[in-house]
Amino acid sequence: MENLTPGALIEIETTDPLAVIDIPHFCNEDGHRLEQAEPIAGGHRFLIRKRCS
Repeated sequence: MENLTPGALIEIETTDPLAVIDIPHFCNEDGHRLEQAEPIAGGHRFLIRKRCS
């Protein structure tokens, strides 16, 4: 994430069942915004907006 431009949007797909806990926690701790979280076949998809500052 550190190499991304502030405000950049990243999509993450994972099969880790604990990602529904870990990804929101990561965003909250680092100041990123979780734009979307949805189940997909075999896992979850997350859209995260990098913090602006």
